[in-house]
Amino acid sequence: MRSCAPAAAGQPAGTTTPAAAAAGAAAAAAAAAAGGEQQQQRRSLAVVGQRCVVKVLKPVKKKKIRREIKILQNLFGGPNIIKLLDVVKDPLSRTPALIFEYVNNVDFKTLYPTLQDYEVRYYIYQLLRALDYCHSQGIMHRDVKPHNVMIDHEKRELRLIDWGLAEFYHPGHEYNVRVASRYYKGPELLVDLQVYDYSLDMWSLGCMLAGIIFKKEPFFYGHDNYDQLVKIAKVLGTDGLYAYLDQYELSLEKSFLQAIGKHSKKPWARFVSAENQHLAVAEAIDLVDRMLVYDHQQRILPKDALKHPYFLPVIEEEQRNAAAAAGEARRV
Repeated sequence: MRSCAPAAAGQPAGTTTPAAAAAGAAAAAAAAAAGGEQQQQRRSLAVVGQRCVVKVLKPVKKKKIRREIKILQNLFGGPNIIKLLDVVKDPLSRTPALIFEYVNNVDFKTLYPTLQDYEVRYYIYQLLRALDYCHSQGIMHRDVKPHNVMIDHEKRELRLIDWGLAEFYHPGHEYNVRVASRYYKGPELLVDLQVYDYSLDMWSLGCMLAGIIFKKEPFFYGHDNYDQLVKIAKVLGTDGLYAYLDQYELSLEKSFLQAIGKHSKKPWARFVSAENQHLAVAEAIDLVDRMLVYDHQQRILPKDALKHPYFLPVIEEEQRNAAAAAGEARRV
Protein backbone atom coordinates (compact mmCIF):
# COMPACT_ATOMS: atom_id res chain seq x y z
CA MET A 1 0.00 0.00 0.00
CA ARG A 2 1.40 3.39 -0.97
CA SER A 3 0.73 6.43 1.19
CA CYS A 4 1.25 10.17 0.99
CA ALA A 5 2.60 12.98 3.11
CA PRO A 6 2.04 16.71 2.44
CA ALA A 7 4.73 18.42 0.40
CA ALA A 8 6.02 21.70 1.78
CA ALA A 9 4.46 24.75 0.15
CA GLY A 10 6.51 25.92 -2.80
CA GLN A 11 8.95 23.04 -2.43
CA PRO A 12 9.47 20.00 -4.63
CA ALA A 13 8.12 16.75 -3.24
CA GLY A 14 10.64 14.90 -1.07
CA THR A 15 11.13 11.38 0.22
CA THR A 16 9.23 10.29 3.32
CA THR A 17 9.33 7.22 5.51
CA PRO A 18 6.33 4.88 5.21
CA ALA A 19 5.20 5.72 8.74
CA ALA A 20 5.44 9.45 8.19
CA ALA A 21 3.75 9.12 4.83
CA ALA A 22 0.78 7.25 6.26
CA ALA A 23 0.44 9.72 9.09
CA GLY A 24 0.66 12.62 6.67
CA ALA A 25 -2.06 11.21 4.45
CA ALA A 26 -4.39 10.74 7.41
CA ALA A 27 -3.62 14.26 8.61
CA ALA A 28 -4.32 15.68 5.16
CA ALA A 29 -7.64 13.85 5.01
CA ALA A 30 -8.59 15.03 8.49
CA ALA A 31 -7.65 18.64 7.80
CA ALA A 32 -9.65 18.75 4.59
CA ALA A 33 -12.66 17.03 6.13
CA ALA A 34 -12.73 19.41 9.08
CA GLY A 35 -12.29 22.54 7.02
CA GLY A 36 -15.75 22.66 5.46
CA GLU A 37 -14.39 22.50 1.91
CA GLN A 38 -16.52 21.94 -1.13
CA GLN A 39 -17.26 18.45 -2.35
CA GLN A 40 -13.64 17.68 -3.08
CA GLN A 41 -10.23 19.18 -2.53
CA ARG A 42 -7.03 18.37 -4.33
CA ARG A 43 -3.68 18.94 -2.65
CA SER A 44 -0.14 18.35 -3.85
CA LEU A 45 1.54 15.57 -1.87
CA ALA A 46 4.62 13.36 -1.87
CA VAL A 47 4.42 9.59 -2.38
CA VAL A 48 7.68 8.16 -1.14
CA GLY A 49 9.70 10.32 -3.48
CA GLN A 50 7.04 11.28 -6.02
CA ARG A 51 4.19 13.75 -6.03
CA CYS A 52 0.55 12.76 -5.90
CA VAL A 53 -2.90 14.25 -5.37
CA VAL A 54 -5.47 13.56 -2.65
CA LYS A 55 -9.18 13.93 -3.34
CA VAL A 56 -11.05 14.24 -0.05
CA LEU A 57 -14.70 13.31 -0.46
CA LYS A 58 -17.52 15.05 1.31
CA PRO A 59 -19.55 12.37 3.09
CA VAL A 60 -22.07 11.00 0.59
CA LYS A 61 -23.82 7.69 0.15
CA LYS A 62 -21.39 4.84 0.80
CA LYS A 63 -22.68 3.10 -2.31
CA LYS A 64 -21.56 6.02 -4.49
CA ILE A 65 -18.10 6.10 -2.89
CA ARG A 66 -17.69 2.34 -3.27
CA ARG A 67 -18.75 2.59 -6.92
CA GLU A 68 -16.17 5.27 -7.71
CA ILE A 69 -13.40 3.28 -6.01
CA LYS A 70 -14.44 0.06 -7.76
CA ILE A 71 -14.46 1.79 -11.15
CA LEU A 72 -11.03 3.32 -10.57
CA GLN A 73 -9.66 -0.06 -9.51
CA ASN A 74 -11.15 -1.74 -12.58
CA LEU A 75 -9.59 0.87 -14.86
CA PHE A 76 -6.17 0.93 -13.19
CA GLY A 77 -3.41 0.85 -15.79
CA GLY A 78 -5.74 1.71 -18.66
CA PRO A 79 -4.36 4.12 -21.27
CA ASN A 80 -4.52 7.77 -20.20
CA ILE A 81 -6.75 7.06 -17.20
CA ILE A 82 -5.78 8.63 -13.88
CA LYS A 83 -4.22 6.07 -11.54
CA LEU A 84 -5.74 5.50 -8.11
CA LEU A 85 -2.74 4.77 -5.87
CA ASP A 86 -4.40 4.33 -2.50
CA VAL A 87 -7.49 4.94 -0.37
CA VAL A 88 -7.15 6.27 3.18
CA LYS A 89 -9.63 7.37 5.85
CA ASP A 90 -9.52 9.91 8.63
CA PRO A 91 -9.47 7.75 11.79
CA LEU A 92 -12.10 9.89 13.54
CA SER A 93 -14.58 11.03 10.89
CA ARG A 94 -13.91 8.03 8.60
CA THR A 95 -13.93 10.48 5.71
CA PRO A 96 -12.36 8.72 2.72
CA ALA A 97 -9.58 10.24 0.66
CA LEU A 98 -8.54 8.95 -2.75
CA ILE A 99 -4.83 9.18 -3.54
CA PHE A 100 -4.00 9.71 -7.22
CA GLU A 101 -0.92 10.11 -9.36
CA TYR A 102 0.11 13.73 -9.86
CA VAL A 103 -0.23 15.43 -13.25
CA ASN A 104 1.45 18.78 -13.83
CA ASN A 105 -1.66 20.11 -15.52
CA VAL A 106 -1.87 23.27 -17.61
CA ASP A 107 -5.31 24.85 -17.21
CA PHE A 108 -7.34 24.33 -20.37
CA LYS A 109 -8.25 28.02 -20.58
CA THR A 110 -4.55 28.74 -20.91
CA LEU A 111 -3.55 25.71 -22.98
CA TYR A 112 -6.31 25.25 -25.55
CA PRO A 113 -5.93 28.67 -27.26
CA THR A 114 -2.23 27.89 -27.87
CA LEU A 115 -2.62 24.41 -29.35
CA GLN A 116 -1.52 23.83 -32.91
CA ASP A 117 -3.26 21.49 -35.34
CA TYR A 118 -1.12 18.43 -34.62
CA GLU A 119 -1.37 18.94 -30.85
CA VAL A 120 -5.17 18.98 -31.00
CA ARG A 121 -5.16 15.77 -33.01
CA TYR A 122 -2.70 14.18 -30.57
CA TYR A 123 -4.59 15.02 -27.38
CA ILE A 124 -8.03 14.13 -28.75
CA TYR A 125 -6.54 10.81 -29.89
CA GLN A 126 -5.22 10.16 -26.39
CA LEU A 127 -8.60 11.01 -24.87
CA LEU A 128 -10.30 8.64 -27.29
CA ARG A 129 -7.94 5.88 -26.18
CA ALA A 130 -9.08 6.43 -22.59
CA LEU A 131 -12.75 6.34 -23.58
CA ASP A 132 -12.29 3.30 -25.79
CA TYR A 133 -10.71 1.47 -22.86
CA CYS A 134 -13.28 2.42 -20.22
CA HIS A 135 -16.14 1.57 -22.57
CA SER A 136 -14.51 -1.80 -23.29
CA GLN A 137 -14.56 -2.39 -19.53
CA GLY A 138 -18.29 -1.67 -19.36
CA ILE A 139 -17.96 1.82 -17.85
CA MET A 140 -19.45 5.17 -18.91
CA HIS A 141 -17.59 8.27 -17.66
CA ARG A 142 -20.64 10.59 -17.91
CA ASP A 143 -18.72 13.81 -17.19
CA VAL A 144 -16.27 14.33 -20.04
CA LYS A 145 -15.29 18.01 -20.18
CA PRO A 146 -12.08 20.09 -20.30
CA HIS A 147 -12.02 20.39 -16.50
CA ASN A 148 -11.69 16.60 -16.23
CA VAL A 149 -8.88 16.23 -18.74
CA MET A 150 -5.47 16.84 -17.20
CA ILE A 151 -2.65 17.61 -19.63
CA ASP A 152 1.04 17.83 -18.83
CA HIS A 153 1.96 19.66 -22.01
CA GLU A 154 5.71 19.45 -21.43
CA LYS A 155 5.57 15.65 -21.22
CA ARG A 156 2.68 15.37 -23.72
CA GLU A 157 0.76 13.28 -21.20
CA LEU A 158 -3.03 13.28 -20.78
CA ARG A 159 -5.19 11.80 -18.04
CA LEU A 160 -8.98 11.49 -17.84
CA ILE A 161 -9.94 12.20 -14.23
CA ASP A 162 -12.95 12.53 -11.91
CA TRP A 163 -14.87 9.27 -12.12
CA GLY A 164 -17.41 10.32 -9.49
CA LEU A 165 -20.30 10.28 -11.98
CA ALA A 166 -19.11 7.19 -13.84
CA GLU A 167 -21.35 4.15 -13.91
CA PHE A 168 -21.32 0.53 -15.03
CA TYR A 169 -23.35 0.05 -18.18
CA HIS A 170 -26.13 -2.53 -18.39
CA PRO A 171 -28.13 -2.69 -21.66
CA GLY A 172 -31.68 -1.45 -21.29
CA HIS A 173 -31.09 -0.06 -17.80
CA GLU A 174 -32.55 3.36 -16.93
CA TYR A 175 -29.96 5.87 -15.69
CA ASN A 176 -30.10 9.24 -14.00
CA VAL A 177 -30.14 12.08 -16.53
CA ARG A 178 -28.72 14.52 -13.98
CA VAL A 179 -25.14 13.78 -15.00
CA ALA A 180 -22.52 15.60 -17.09
CA SER A 181 -22.02 19.35 -17.07
CA ARG A 182 -24.54 21.51 -18.89
CA TYR A 183 -22.41 22.55 -21.89
CA TYR A 184 -21.46 18.92 -22.55
CA LYS A 185 -24.82 17.22 -21.92
CA GLY A 186 -26.03 15.05 -24.76
CA PRO A 187 -29.54 15.56 -26.18
CA GLU A 188 -30.62 12.30 -24.52
CA LEU A 189 -30.14 13.90 -21.11
CA LEU A 190 -31.89 17.12 -22.11
CA VAL A 191 -35.01 15.29 -23.34
CA ASP A 192 -35.05 12.97 -20.31
CA LEU A 193 -34.18 9.75 -22.14
CA GLN A 194 -32.99 7.50 -19.33
CA VAL A 195 -32.05 4.49 -21.43
CA TYR A 196 -28.76 5.88 -22.74
CA ASP A 197 -25.31 4.35 -23.13
CA TYR A 198 -21.59 4.97 -23.70
CA SER A 199 -22.32 7.27 -26.64
CA LEU A 200 -23.07 10.05 -24.15
CA ASP A 201 -19.30 10.38 -23.71
CA MET A 202 -18.82 10.79 -27.45
CA TRP A 203 -21.24 13.72 -27.55
CA SER A 204 -19.33 15.39 -24.73
CA LEU A 205 -16.04 14.82 -26.55
CA GLY A 206 -17.58 16.23 -29.72
CA CYS A 207 -18.48 19.39 -27.82
CA MET A 208 -14.88 19.62 -26.60
CA LEU A 209 -13.41 19.12 -30.06
CA ALA A 210 -15.79 21.63 -31.64
CA GLY A 211 -14.93 24.17 -28.96
CA ILE A 212 -11.21 23.75 -29.65
CA ILE A 213 -11.16 23.75 -33.45
CA PHE A 214 -13.69 26.57 -33.81
CA LYS A 215 -12.16 28.50 -30.88
CA LYS A 216 -15.60 28.77 -29.30
CA GLU A 217 -15.52 27.34 -25.78
CA PRO A 218 -18.04 26.20 -24.76
CA PHE A 219 -19.39 25.44 -28.20
CA PHE A 220 -23.01 25.13 -27.02
CA TYR A 221 -23.46 27.88 -24.43
CA GLY A 222 -26.88 27.42 -22.84
CA HIS A 223 -28.00 29.37 -19.78
CA ASP A 224 -29.90 26.38 -18.37
CA ASN A 225 -30.81 22.86 -19.51
CA TYR A 226 -33.75 24.09 -21.59
CA ASP A 227 -31.67 26.75 -23.29
CA GLN A 228 -28.91 24.20 -23.85
CA LEU A 229 -31.18 22.17 -26.12
CA VAL A 230 -32.24 25.36 -27.90
CA LYS A 231 -28.59 26.20 -28.59
CA ILE A 232 -28.02 22.70 -29.97
CA ALA A 233 -31.13 22.90 -32.18
CA LYS A 234 -29.96 26.21 -33.65
CA VAL A 235 -26.83 24.46 -34.92
CA LEU A 236 -27.97 20.92 -35.73
CA GLY A 237 -31.46 21.96 -36.82
CA THR A 238 -34.87 20.99 -35.48
CA ASP A 239 -35.73 18.37 -38.12
CA GLY A 240 -33.17 16.01 -36.63
CA LEU A 241 -34.36 16.77 -33.11
CA TYR A 242 -38.00 16.01 -33.88
CA ALA A 243 -37.02 12.83 -35.73
CA TYR A 244 -35.04 11.81 -32.64
CA LEU A 245 -38.04 12.44 -30.38
CA ASP A 246 -40.26 10.39 -32.69
CA GLN A 247 -37.71 7.56 -32.90
CA TYR A 248 -37.73 7.09 -29.12
CA GLU A 249 -41.38 8.07 -28.58
CA LEU A 250 -40.51 11.12 -26.50
CA SER A 251 -42.47 14.32 -26.08
CA LEU A 252 -41.63 17.80 -24.84
CA GLU A 253 -43.85 20.36 -23.17
CA LYS A 254 -45.58 22.72 -25.57
CA SER A 255 -43.84 25.74 -24.07
CA PHE A 256 -40.47 24.02 -24.54
CA LEU A 257 -41.25 23.25 -28.18
CA GLN A 258 -42.23 26.88 -28.72
CA ALA A 259 -38.94 28.02 -27.19
CA ILE A 260 -37.01 25.71 -29.51
CA GLY A 261 -38.85 26.93 -32.59
CA LYS A 262 -37.80 25.79 -36.07
CA HIS A 263 -34.25 25.94 -37.38
CA SER A 264 -32.38 24.52 -40.34
CA LYS A 265 -29.07 22.76 -39.83
CA LYS A 266 -26.15 25.16 -40.08
CA PRO A 267 -23.22 24.13 -42.27
CA TRP A 268 -20.07 23.68 -40.20
CA ALA A 269 -18.25 25.97 -42.62
CA ARG A 270 -20.17 28.85 -41.06
CA PHE A 271 -18.08 28.46 -37.91
CA VAL A 272 -14.75 28.60 -39.75
CA SER A 273 -12.91 31.92 -39.63
CA ALA A 274 -9.46 33.31 -40.37
CA GLU A 275 -8.66 32.83 -36.69
CA ASN A 276 -9.47 29.12 -36.54
CA GLN A 277 -9.06 27.80 -40.08
CA HIS A 278 -5.68 26.23 -39.22
CA LEU A 279 -7.53 23.98 -36.73
CA ALA A 280 -10.94 23.62 -38.40
CA VAL A 281 -9.63 21.42 -41.20
CA ALA A 282 -11.91 19.16 -43.22
CA GLU A 283 -10.99 15.99 -41.29
CA ALA A 284 -11.65 17.65 -37.92
CA ILE A 285 -15.02 18.95 -39.04
CA ASP A 286 -15.99 15.53 -40.38
CA LEU A 287 -15.15 13.94 -37.03
CA VAL A 288 -17.17 16.55 -35.13
CA ASP A 289 -20.08 15.87 -37.48
CA ARG A 290 -19.92 12.16 -36.62
CA MET A 291 -19.84 12.86 -32.87
CA LEU A 292 -22.49 15.58 -32.59
CA VAL A 293 -25.43 13.49 -33.74
CA TYR A 294 -28.85 13.68 -32.06
CA ASP A 295 -29.46 9.94 -32.16
CA HIS A 296 -26.97 8.50 -29.69
CA GLN A 297 -27.03 5.14 -31.45
CA GLN A 298 -25.73 6.77 -34.63
CA ARG A 299 -22.68 8.48 -33.09
CA ILE A 300 -19.24 7.25 -34.01
CA LEU A 301 -17.71 4.78 -31.56
CA PRO A 302 -14.29 5.45 -29.96
CA LYS A 303 -12.74 2.42 -31.71
CA ASP A 304 -13.90 3.76 -35.09
CA ALA A 305 -12.97 7.34 -34.27
CA LEU A 306 -9.40 6.20 -33.52
CA LYS A 307 -9.17 5.06 -37.16
CA HIS A 308 -10.50 8.35 -38.54
CA PRO A 309 -8.27 10.10 -41.13
CA TYR A 310 -7.99 13.07 -38.76
CA PHE A 311 -5.60 11.01 -36.64
CA LEU A 312 -3.40 9.72 -39.47
CA PRO A 313 -0.47 12.03 -38.54
CA VAL A 314 -0.64 10.79 -34.93
CA ILE A 315 -0.79 7.14 -35.98
CA GLU A 316 2.15 7.63 -38.35
CA GLU A 317 4.20 9.23 -35.57
CA GLU A 318 3.40 6.30 -33.27
CA GLN A 319 4.55 3.88 -35.96
CA ARG A 320 7.81 5.79 -36.49
CA ASN A 321 8.48 5.86 -32.75
CA ALA A 322 7.76 2.14 -32.44
CA ALA A 323 10.08 1.34 -35.34
CA ALA A 324 12.83 3.51 -33.84
CA ALA A 325 12.42 1.85 -30.44
CA ALA A 326 12.56 -1.61 -32.03
CA GLY A 327 15.72 -0.66 -33.91
CA GLU A 328 17.31 0.65 -30.73
CA ALA A 329 16.42 -2.57 -28.89
CA ARG A 330 18.06 -4.66 -31.61
CA ARG A 331 21.25 -2.62 -31.36
CA VAL A 332 21.38 -3.17 -27.60
